[in-house]
Amino acid sequence: MRAVLHSRVTGAPFCYRGAMLTVIGEALVDVVSRSGAEPRAHVGGSPMNVAVGLARLGQEVQFLGRYGQDDYGHQVVEHLRGNGVALPFEADARPTSVAQANLDEHGAATYDFQLDWSLDVDSARIDELLEDTSLLHVGSIGAMLEPGATVVGEAVKRAQRTALVSYDPNCRPTIIPDSSDARARAERIVALSHVVKASDEDLLWLYPHRSVEETARAWLKAGPRLVVVTRGGQGPWAVNRGTGSDGVSVPAAHVTVADTVGAGDSFMAALLSALADREILGASAATSLEELSADEVTELLLSAAAAAGVTVSRAGADLPTREDLPVTS
Repeated sequence: MRAVLHSRVTGAPFCYRGAMLTVIGEALVDVVSRSGAEPRAHVGGSPMNVAVGLARLGQEVQFLGRYGQDDYGHQVVEHLRGNGVALPFEADARPTSVAQANLDEHGAATYDFQLDWSLDVDSARIDELLEDTSLLHVGSIGAMLEPGATVVGEAVKRAQRTALVSYDPNCRPTIIPDSSDARARAERIVALSHVVKASDEDLLWLYPHRSVEETARAWLKAGPRLVVVTRGGQGPWAVNRGTGSDGVSVPAAHVTVADTVGAGDSFMAALLSALADREILGASAATSLEELSADEVTELLLSAAAAAGVTVSRAGADLPTREDLPVTS
């Protein structure tokens, strides 16, 4: 069933496609500091950004995460609901997580976190919320930091039988400093995922003794049907069976960079939205993913890179709507 709704961001009409997408992970507030400027607070967290990005691109999405009843938690709830994201869980009594983002002169961010990542929700409730899910996205802190990471892992196992599963490790060495532990956790989720996106920084931290392309090919053999690597200004590269081992790449969008906060999340959301637009959803979509041709994968990368380009041209994780993106033929 398709319902014509109006975007709470632009007021423009769009169609929900009747396929529920679910994102599980952390929500937090980024307090962004740049030399010579007053700190600015932005609602963030990689999975939460992906949920908002999907909603802004016209997808029906629910977000399963935690946030407190404090002022920052109110900002999180207002941001998610204001963008049309469904919130099945209520705020709890613990503080909302905070990330202190420090920007260098090029707009690149480093982070310091004050986190509480737990999901005190009965597993039967999560199973219920996943019943009608055609895509489950997980990643970042939510998939690596205990005790919530165990809940995320169990949800992935449950969803993998019926939903398309996507994963972005989005590694945070300041939170999970043991790269061998992070690598083991990432590999467990990779093996259960259909789509994996990682940055070159992630892969070089996890596997410093081989190229990012070698790691992507190894991950492809472990279970996913499409592996994508974002490489900053060099542009994204992806590999699946249809591209062959050489993979395909596209250039990064040419924009003036305000900062890089949320760029990878914007890319991830646009990639998943493009798959949803093509009705590549559900566990049965695995075959469709691996059969995407090199030209089709190139189209996916171009649309995702364009979305990331919009985000880096703005301050904070301000992800695009469909109206913000260039029209493609």
